[in-house]
Amino acid sequence: MKRIRMMNERTLKCCALVLAGVLAASPAMAASVFLNGTKIDGVTGQKFENVTVELDAVGNVLITAKGYQVQVQQTAPPPPVAQPVPAPVAQPQPVAALPGHLTRRYWMVTEMNAPGMSQYEVDIFINSVWVRKVSDEGDQQVFEVTRYLRPGRNVVHFTATKTAGTQRRSAQPTHHFKVVFGEGNVGGDNVMIDNPLLEYRRNAAETQNFNDDFVITAR
Repeated sequence: MKRIRMMNERTLKCCALVLAGVLAASPAMAASVFLNGTKIDGVTGQKFENVTVELDAVGNVLITAKGYQVQVQQTAPPPPVAQPVPAPVAQPQPVAALPGHLTRRYWMVTEMNAPGMSQYEVDIFINSVWVRKVSDEGDQQVFEVTRYLRPGRNVVHFTATKTAGTQRRSAQPTHHFKVVFGEGNVGGDNVMIDNPLLEYRRNAAETQNFNDDFVITAR
């Protein structure tokens, strides 16, 4: 953008007619307007006093005006257009078990090869919580203990009590009673322990009482 001011800071009123009339007399394709040697094509609304106007060989208008100066102001480029930043694409994450949630089921199953001969009763505790009492009398027992467990480290405690007194039915070590603990599933009316974690065994040859702890990891 070109702005014209007087060197002595006189204020001039705008008038474009003088330049327009001069340009009308110049060749249409080649003429430009120069003020004191500076090209001012496109300047409008200006009036010059006490000037000398000359047309050169190609039709350019040469204005000599003492006390005038052409100032060129650079037009600031338009600000950059903000582009939307693409949102990050969410990557699929592996599905993990919720904190405090077990992904397996846990069971206990009693077994005896000579019912009633070992003469032991066993109290079962998981994490210091009593679960139930089992013995080698009667039928096999199958029960789920998942609700007593937590993910990670767990303590399973067995208190085995000899019930024979002075009337022992057997002293054979092959007559045993055991409790199997492990991960399992239910299929129809059957429980299948597919990952045994511990086996607790007592036999008829033993006469004392026992207190035994086992550490297992649940998941």
